[in-house]
Amino acid sequence: MAIINFGSINIDHVYQVDHFVQPGETIASTHYQTLLGGKGANQSIALAQAGADVRHVGSIHQNDAYFKQALIKKGVDCRGVKCSETPSGHAIIQVTPSGENAIVLFGGANQTITAKTVMAALDDTKPADWVLTQNETSSIDEVLRQAQEKQLKVAFNPAPMSESVKALPHDCIDLLIVNETEAAALTGKEAMDDIVDEFKQQWAHCEVIITLGKAGVMMLRKGDVINVDAFSVDAVDTTAAGDTFIGYFLSAYSNHTDAKQALKRGCAASAIAVTREGAAQSIPTQKEVDRFLAKHSG
Repeated sequence: MAIINFGSINIDHVYQVDHFVQPGETIASTHYQTLLGGKGANQSIALAQAGADVRHVGSIHQNDAYFKQALIKKGVDCRGVKCSETPSGHAIIQVTPSGENAIVLFGGANQTITAKTVMAALDDTKPADWVLTQNETSSIDEVLRQAQEKQLKVAFNPAPMSESVKALPHDCIDLLIVNETEAAALTGKEAMDDIVDEFKQQWAHCEVIITLGKAGVMMLRKGDVINVDAFSVDAVDTTAAGDTFIGYFLSAYSNHTDAKQALKRGCAASAIAVTREGAAQSIPTQKEVDRFLAKHSG
């Protein structure tokens, strides 16, 4: 069983700052790094670290091919990653001492995925396979439609959230994964009870996961609501927390792990990730997650 991830590959420019820069303000960064990132790449690495057979589909500038090699070294199948003349996608990330982040994105090569790209990537898939995508690449509508036509399970993480998400074919989605901000934007509701009611009514065709930060995670599944608490840790950098959760959860869930156990595994992996700086390099290994769960069980 494979997970085909149509996802972004970004070059992250990470600046440690005392506070987020304000309009008209110039501030000094205390530290700077250039790192592999992008929601797609992060989620593929998390999937691979969790033991999944993950195939990444995306694009990067030919001069940045060493970032593709970094994905391969993490266990990601990158035969679907093309090197092009289009500048790589990149992100400008501010990280505060409390671990909060603010991000500016440039799509670049991530926006060169076409319907033909999607067709080629799904050509040899099997019914048990899953498709995963986010909102940082082009042709998302084609990914959703073609995956449904092939009767593949589709997981969608509409991040970063935009108005374009509302026009996508929602009926093609089997699993929707959102944070609180994305959930509010997608439903048009503010109170969590109202958000949940809206999802139950308008998204009854699929399962919905709402990540709640320090409050844990909620899953709407077959009319039930499953709640899992977050693990208490000292956060250093939350940059890839959601991506880490998604990779570890989906790896377990797609292999028929009980939903609550899969959620706990995702939360554990995410808890470890926020105690480390950076995005991709903060994602833990299976053994680290196993040890964390054993230590925090009960």
